[in-house]
Amino acid sequence: MSLNIVIGAQWGDEGKGRIVDYLAAGADFVARFNGGDNAGHTVNVGSRIFKLHLVPSGIVHPHTTAILGNGMVINPRTLIEEMTALRAAGVSIAPQRLHISPAAHLITPAHRALDNAWEAARGKKLLGTTGRGIGPAYRDKASRHGLRMADLLAKDFRERLQAHLLEANQNLKMLSAAELEVEAEIESYLNQTSRLALYIRDIATELSLALKQGQSVLAEGAQGTLLDLDHGTYPFVTSSTTVAPAALTGLGLGITAARDAGVMGVTKAFQTRVGSGPFPTEIKGKTSERLRGTGANPWDEFGTTTGRPRRVGWLDGVLLRYAVRLNGMTDLIITKLDILSGKGRIKFCTGYTVNNTLVHDLPGGADGISVCKPVYEEIPGWTEDISQVRRWKDLPKNAQKYLERISAVAETPIKLVSLGPEREQILEL
Repeated sequence: MSLNIVIGAQWGDEGKGRIVDYLAAGADFVARFNGGDNAGHTVNVGSRIFKLHLVPSGIVHPHTTAILGNGMVINPRTLIEEMTALRAAGVSIAPQRLHISPAAHLITPAHRALDNAWEAARGKKLLGTTGRGIGPAYRDKASRHGLRMADLLAKDFRERLQAHLLEANQNLKMLSAAELEVEAEIESYLNQTSRLALYIRDIATELSLALKQGQSVLAEGAQGTLLDLDHGTYPFVTSSTTVAPAALTGLGLGITAARDAGVMGVTKAFQTRVGSGPFPTEIKGKTSERLRGTGANPWDEFGTTTGRPRRVGWLDGVLLRYAVRLNGMTDLIITKLDILSGKGRIKFCTGYTVNNTLVHDLPGGADGISVCKPVYEEIPGWTEDISQVRRWKDLPKNAQKYLERISAVAETPIKLVSLGPEREQILEL
């Protein structure tokens, strides 16, 4: 068996897309297992930039089969737009290459409308959702009256969709939000979904058989550990399970599939977050502007999905160690080390003070960090441009020391280091 799982070790946006693209060169299957189009994975291949929200990043490799798992919630319009854009770029999106679980849930216009209406009703207590309908879709799933990909094949799907939209209008009316034009939405939605029926496959059986036959599966997580519904900074979290065990339930794999699995946690060399919620190491001023960039470059710290500027701060070793434990990480992957070039001193959080007491682990889980004050180590920086470095010995000594310190605090070896947005700008350790 050969199952490898790529997980975000922070609040998402760690650069998982390009790492999955890099690792997919050696995979037979690339599989998304959670989330929806609130995720945004950017892949740079030469002069081409792919911004993917649903299709697994590894599909740009022609030998891979891409899987959308049952743990996902899928907006058909977004999926078709991505498929069209990939075809235009010369990527094959035939039904033989892209398979969708019949148990994946559908996002409808009702879910998007309700998402925005509920967020508006919160007033100043915003959760910072993307407005993509993710939460309402998972809510329908949990309450057992959602629509699934398998329903597209049912003769009465139109009637089911109509009932779903009419019920949503009742809720929108109570929220004083604009109601949906039901018949127009039905026609548009049916036109979109009718194009996806050929892609529905029994992906759980397919992947189980592939692993038994010795093929390799690369499971791609969306968002990050600290946004996990149970283990993240609740309530400022996403609506799905984002930690590594979700790869099994989100793809229909048994626990023995993970017996020899590799779990690779992706973390930036600093910390970022989009939206509301606690952030102990957040910084302001010129240093934050330096780390974030201006937004003129796709590599800058602006959300792939929302376009919102990301909050930035120093790397938090306490949260990183927490993510390592939750996921059972076997390796770390560090991204954006190049952004720290030119910083005279780099701060690294290795502990917190809580009520004047020093702690090195989370008090009560991630949702308790709002009362934590970071304790920093200062590490000498480096001035050299490292974007073209391809060997460990060619990294500046201070860059080596910083990576070694991250590995020591996380108690996990570093496998890859990203030094720029391109495929070839990755250093293997």
